[in-house]
Amino acid sequence: MNIRNQQLKRGYLLVLVLVYSAVFFTILTSFIGFIVTQSKVVAQKVQFEQAGQIAEAGLNYYKWFLSHYPTDTTNGTGSPGPYVGIYSDPEGAAIGEYSLTVASTTYCGEVASIDVTSTGHTYENPDVERTISARYARPTVAEYAFILNNNVWAGPDRVITGPYHSNGGVRMDGRNSSVVTSGQSTWTCTSAYGCTPNSSRNGVFATTANANSSLFAFPSAPINFSGITVDLSLIQNRAVGGGGIYIPPSNAFGYRVTFNGNSTVTVRRVDQTYNYRGNPTGSAWVYERHIIEDDDPYATYTISTNCPVIFVEDKVWLEGSVNQKVTIAAADVDSSGVNPGIILNDNIIYTSTTTSGLLAIAEADILVGVVVPNNMTTEGIYIAQNGTFARNHYEYSYLPNPAGSADYRPYYERNSHTINGTIVSNYGGGTQWTSGGVFQSGFHSRYNSYDRNLVTSPPPFVPNTSDVYEFSNWRDQN
Repeated sequence: MNIRNQQLKRGYLLVLVLVYSAVFFTILTSFIGFIVTQSKVVAQKVQFEQAGQIAEAGLNYYKWFLSHYPTDTTNGTGSPGPYVGIYSDPEGAAIGEYSLTVASTTYCGEVASIDVTSTGHTYENPDVERTISARYARPTVAEYAFILNNNVWAGPDRVITGPYHSNGGVRMDGRNSSVVTSGQSTWTCTSAYGCTPNSSRNGVFATTANANSSLFAFPSAPINFSGITVDLSLIQNRAVGGGGIYIPPSNAFGYRVTFNGNSTVTVRRVDQTYNYRGNPTGSAWVYERHIIEDDDPYATYTISTNCPVIFVEDKVWLEGSVNQKVTIAAADVDSSGVNPGIILNDNIIYTSTTTSGLLAIAEADILVGVVVPNNMTTEGIYIAQNGTFARNHYEYSYLPNPAGSADYRPYYERNSHTINGTIVSNYGGGTQWTSGGVFQSGFHSRYNSYDRNLVTSPPPFVPNTSDVYEFSNWRDQN
């Protein structure tokens, strides 16, 4: 009996050994499998990072290539891509390659930007790829909310989103959420900027708690206004013979130009205006004619997608809805002493936050008109090339009140003006007038923000702030 019990015990032990051995080998196999899998995952991650570095090397290569051949999108081959390059390690051994696809955005035959897409992989594991894309272009004025070439005072009602720069001194009493820069280390603030008596001030200073002074920077490198001057002759040339729209002198007061939101623009010839008094400087009242009394149909044009430019050789009253990237210029490059301007005659809005974009250039001033909405919205980039962006000072009694027509006198004051885009003004200017801190005319509240969409995808002929090409809109597509 004892012998049988011993045999049973040995049998049980054998079963237990076999069971525990099976469990142990199962765990061991799973552990080894986990280690092998993790090793493969780590190796794949390493190869993924290497593929990304190879893809970035492709972008850097094409940046170098474009610095020597700025408009060549064919890698010097004259043929469409993709273009394959070999990537070598520091010892010279080829370890992978990148494939480049290059495309450009072109308006009127001029390259505006170049998009480069680079896909990289290692030879060790060609199936692991990484794709990176970027846009190659020079920085433009669209990166700013304001660029000014003179001393300026931003009042306490202003709310500004986006970089604000002046080559002169800046009194920033508004609310700024971005950097405010001045090309001056100090400047003399006069009574025109609220300083009595005159006093020497920092390049940027504030007298209210509205401003975020931690974002003040001075002196900063001035922006060369000669360098950002738009070649109006080139725009005229493209409008006349490059597929754009050319509108000749009106032999009257100018044209009312309305964007219709459907890639068309309606133009009316302004043949009668009211004569009244306004004050552009704060010191002298002058007669001006910015209110339309009568206009007649002139033409309706379809705006080209290949060359969306409009050149008007006369004064322009501008308004409407914009549904594409388009540039309009009011200038006379042929007649000495004739410098047309632009009157913002009504709301100017976009139909799309991504596909719409406007650049409006005046050889002289861009002025906000008298007869505008109480809460006005203006979108786009506005460049007063040799003048100012402003709304003149008006008094109730000086504005026209024609018998049997609308009473324009209440328009001396408006409630708010919201600008989404960029203001470039050669001279200082304002859209609100005060005396002794008391409101006199203009807009009670003003809101300015730069348009990020126009930074990466501007309308044609937007001026650059630097000659150095940069990659922007960098994207990892994996």
